[in-house]
Amino acid sequence: MKRTLDKIDEKIIEELTRNSRLAHNDIALKVNLSRNAVRLRIERLERDGHIRGYTIVKGLPASEHPPIRALVFVYRQDRMRGSEVVRSVAAMPEVVSCDVMSGDLDIVLTIEAQSPDRINKVWSDISSLPGVLNTMTSFVLSMAK
Repeated sequence: MKRTLDKIDEKIIEELTRNSRLAHNDIALKVNLSRNAVRLRIERLERDGHIRGYTIVKGLPASEHPPIRALVFVYRQDRMRGSEVVRSVAAMPEVVSCDVMSGDLDIVLTIEAQSPDRINKVWSDISSLPGVLNTMTSFVLSMAK
């Protein structure tokens, strides 16, 4: 006999839809039931046909989608007192290297991200930092070594 879904059943289905590998204990914490009660409900939902299977969405391995790399040249307002800029950019997870340069260049950043939009966001964050005078960005087209 099929039963109608209550709010807890719907919440369990919602959580499993988001992440079908979610542990019964994790679901139990979200719906305020015991782990065993969640397990029994899931078994009933499967038996009654409300859950008919679990699907794997195949993705491409990370090696098939290498990150996009860009170099950002940062010019500070005051090279001698602009250490806060260096600390701020070095803390950004997309910044894989931060080199303070001599000569005409000030700071050279290597940025890696999964999309040009993300690089644009990181660039925007960098260019709006107090103490940044100007930036210039170049996308890496290929790597020879």
